Amino acid sequence: MVQLSLFAAKIDVCLLNFTTFAYQFLKYRRMWIAENLKHLRAKHGMSQQELSAKMEVTRTSLSDYERGHTQMSNETLVKVSEIFDVSLDVLMKKKISVEDLEIARNKDLRILAISVDGHNRSNIELVDTKAEAGYLEYYGDPQYIRDLPKISVPGIPEGTYRGFEIHGDSMLPLQSGSIVICSYIESFANIKPNATYVVISSSDGVVYKRVRPDHKKKSLTLISDNPIFPAYQIGFGDVQEIWQYFAHLSFQDINTSFQQYYQDNIQEMHKKINEMHSVLIPE
Repeated sequence: MVQLSLFAAKIDVCLLNFTTFAYQFLKYRRMWIAENLKHLRAKHGMSQQELSAKMEVTRTSLSDYERGHTQMSNETLVKVSEIFDVSLDVLMKKKISVEDLEIARNKDLRILAISVDGHNRSNIELVDTKAEAGYLEYYGDPQYIRDLPKISVPGIPEGTYRGFEIHGDSMLPLQSGSIVICSYIESFANIKPNATYVVISSSDGVVYKRVRPDHKKKSLTLISDNPIFPAYQIGFGDVQEIWQYFAHLSFQDINTSFQQYYQDNIQEMHKKINEMHSVLIPE
């Protein structure tokens, strides 16, 4: 009798554990579906009123579905699947917002993680100075890329773009703190000699330079517009990403920038002349 009681107690514990597991599973599945529903509606640019009409439910019911407060019926799930052309398996088992983080592939450089907006167009992520260290470590992580701040540039042609905040004075008159909008380069063969690029490398991190490719030596010569900075080379194998200049956002008056640039150059010339004079005509 004691053994039967113990056995019955074990069965009760198992049933309790199973019931708890089933409850948690249904709860998480409901939240998963809710997040997918909200993401799909935003991705397709639909209001709650528009979607609720297509689903043949009230706007209040849709709001409850999106917050995970109410479980959708099987019939409603099928309607959502048909409206967005998404399988029930994906709708219930996958996080669609992560699935929408696309991957751009190319033959020379590494796989590129990008994110897309509600119209399935590539976002323009901004890599500011504070984000550089994280970008170098997590540039291949779609979730990290999705979490970067986004910027919008009206009328920009189709393509994959990213914004980079530049720092230092190696590319004057472009001032430190300016944001360079660049398009992604898929192959070293597409690099135009003496054009400007943001180069991502394991040795130098994120740099903005004028680039001259040497396909025989499989290397890039990186040149600063400010002549006091010497040019240097890096190998193709060291390059993680390369982005061609498209436009830039500057937060300083351009006339002030040019004046400062020329003043700095004149001061540097005076310094060199004085050095030469002291060598040629010692006191």
